[in-house]
Amino acid sequence: MSVELLSPAGNFEKLKYAVRYGADAVYLAGTGYGLRAKAGNFGMDDLGEALSFLHSQGKRGYVTVNAYLRNAEFDGLREYLYNLESVRPDAMIVSDPGVFKVIRDMKLKTPVHISTQSNVTNLAAVDFWAELGAERVILARELSAEEIAYICKNAKAEIEVFVHGAMCISMSGRCLISNYMTGRDANAGMCTHPCRWKYSLVEETRPGEYFPVVEDERGTYFYNSKDLCLIEYIGELVKSGVKSIKIEGRMKSVMYVALVTGAYRQALDWAMADPDGYEAREEWMRMLKSVTHRSYTAGFYRGDIDSGSMNYANANYIQGSEFLGSIENGQMIAKNKFHAGEELEFVTPFLEVMPYKVTDLTDEQGAPVEATRPNYRYSMELPDELPDGSILRRWKA
Repeated sequence: MSVELLSPAGNFEKLKYAVRYGADAVYLAGTGYGLRAKAGNFGMDDLGEALSFLHSQGKRGYVTVNAYLRNAEFDGLREYLYNLESVRPDAMIVSDPGVFKVIRDMKLKTPVHISTQSNVTNLAAVDFWAELGAERVILARELSAEEIAYICKNAKAEIEVFVHGAMCISMSGRCLISNYMTGRDANAGMCTHPCRWKYSLVEETRPGEYFPVVEDERGTYFYNSKDLCLIEYIGELVKSGVKSIKIEGRMKSVMYVALVTGAYRQALDWAMADPDGYEAREEWMRMLKSVTHRSYTAGFYRGDIDSGSMNYANANYIQGSEFLGSIENGQMIAKNKFHAGEELEFVTPFLEVMPYKVTDLTDEQGAPVEATRPNYRYSMELPDELPDGSILRRWKA
């Protein structure tokens, strides 16, 4: 059975790196009706260009239309959906039953995938959506391995599951904390992530007195989930019959998208070739730990979640390495500062790791420079076998 690797694409650059590093498909959003208002996203012309590029590479693109809408927000929906269908997405990802009904009433030909925001946790719900015409259902992250396998075995629709990335403290992302505390609606793509903030305890008869529940000197992190990482279980998921495994992260960096995609590409290839003999390799975990992340957990996959899946100590990211730039047409496009003579590391789209010392660093006019500036192009002596799309990084101490 062929299983799809589905990666995030917050902009065109990330989309291209997802493809370079092995994604079979990407999910992306237009400028309206999605759940990542800060991700950059694509105008309609840009969506058309992105989808044409994906199709030219034999890849698929799924466009999110997964916000929950108020009555007034339906006014422009039909026009948006007509325009969206004209740029030929391979599917629309939908949460709101009202949006689904509009798509069905319009008799659009684009397949519909039901978003994880719809909180599908059982076979009956999967079949409900399938009987209404949905092609695929993205399961809630709260399900165990056994529940996923049972649904896959009996479902009338394709099944997709998240295997990597940030997790919401609320059920399938159906959170009201951001709306309540900041007026920014998480279900309309504007979450301010208050689950990552520090909190203290207040006793109602003592207003203004804040009592710490001590975890560190900055506060207590009641709601702070670790990041999901299921690379250890890809063989199980392949055997269970999932159609697609999905990586979270439309707002993450190019390096994050590239290296996480690359690690899961290698894992999925092995799992599809030999699911019974599958074992996660240490180099894949090292690659996943090299990108900016929170501590990893298997979440609900092995059963009910416990305190080990939460980080009560702090809300900090772990930055294993720093993204310095990437190679395009034999030149370095710098993303952060590095110096001539530094000993760094390249990672190729095949996840080959190559130690590298910066030599003959020159700017676009050919003048020698001692250090780079972000978003400028540079030439430098490169290994002959280094392919375009290779990423330069610096390990953090």
